[in-house]
Amino acid sequence: MDMISSLPVTLVFIAIFALIQIPMTIAVGLLRLKTDIQFMDGGNPALLQRMRAHGNFTETVPMSLLAMAAAELAGAPALLLWAVGGSLLLGRFLHYGTLVTSGFGIGRAIGMVLTFAPLLVCPVYVLVSLFR
Repeated sequence: MDMISSLPVTLVFIAIFALIQIPMTIAVGLLRLKTDIQFMDGGNPALLQRMRAHGNFTETVPMSLLAMAAAELAGAPALLLWAVGGSLLLGRFLHYGTLVTSGFGIGRAIGMVLTFAPLLVCPVYVLVSLFR
């Protein structure tokens, strides 16, 4: 069995999130060029917001995708995987959009709750599958 047939849902989300990472990284770089801040945030609130939005994405998405892959390999139903992947995608958009525009807000909180779905549901699915 090849990788694509083993992880068809997770691979779609890996591709989507890899593509999303590109403009987020570019947004930080462009603001660095505009402000001539080459290291850290230089006290610039907009740069700090973009850096944290990008950083939070980088901190949460890889583990979420690994958890999804583990659940998919453990036999999770496709509907469950699409639901947690969609939750992660919506959560990341809400979190990023809120953080880079206003810094704080309900969108950021909802974004994190939606991000936690695959981080909670997928590992629980794997553990239950292993011990049943």
